[in-house]
Amino acid sequence: MGKRDNRVAYINPIAAARARGPAQNAGPSIQDYLSRPRPTWEELKEQLEKKKKGSRALADFEDKMNDKWRKELAKNREKLLSGIEKEKDKKITDKEKEEKKEKKEKKKKEKKKSSRHSSSSSSSSSSDSSSSSSSESEEVDEKKSIKKKRKRKKSSVRRASDSSEEESDADSKKKKRIKEEVDREKDKSKKKRKNKHKKHGRKKKKKAASHSDSELD
Repeated sequence: MGKRDNRVAYINPIAAARARGPAQNAGPSIQDYLSRPRPTWEELKEQLEKKKKGSRALADFEDKMNDKWRKELAKNREKLLSGIEKEKDKKITDKEKEEKKEKKEKKKKEKKKSSRHSSSSSSSSSSDSSSSSSSESEEVDEKKSIKKKRKRKKSSVRRASDSSEEESDADSKKKKRIKEEVDREKDKSKKKRKNKHKKHGRKKKKKAASHSDSELD
């Protein structure tokens, strides 16, 4: 198998164009463009005036819309600013109220402290006597509380002892009952045995007597 011949013959483009001949007119020529119908100066003025009118109408419409938007924006800004100002006023009023409360509390505390100091200075002598009396009353209260605690302990011990005694009494009563029942049963069994022995002795005596009678006969 030989190689394929891929060679192409060279054609001169200028010679090919000459061979084709003159080209056909596909569109308007320069002469047609220069000889086109042109509007007069008056017609141009009219067209320009129409364009200006149209542009003015659009400009007026745009101005009106801009005015409306500006008014709406101003209203919204006023609302927002009023809301922000109200919040600020509320915060300021709250802070002022808190400050007033704190000042009042501080004044009250200072008054209490001053009254305490004055009362302590004026009643220093009376405080000594009252402290002694209070200490005595505290001692008396402590003694009373100790006595009450002792009484409670004694009462609790007594209750426990009473309950234990009651339990012991109940146990002793149960034991006594059991013993009595056992003794009764023993007595009954003894009586039965005695009766049996007596009957047996009588039978023996009867037999002996009958035997003696038979011998005598």
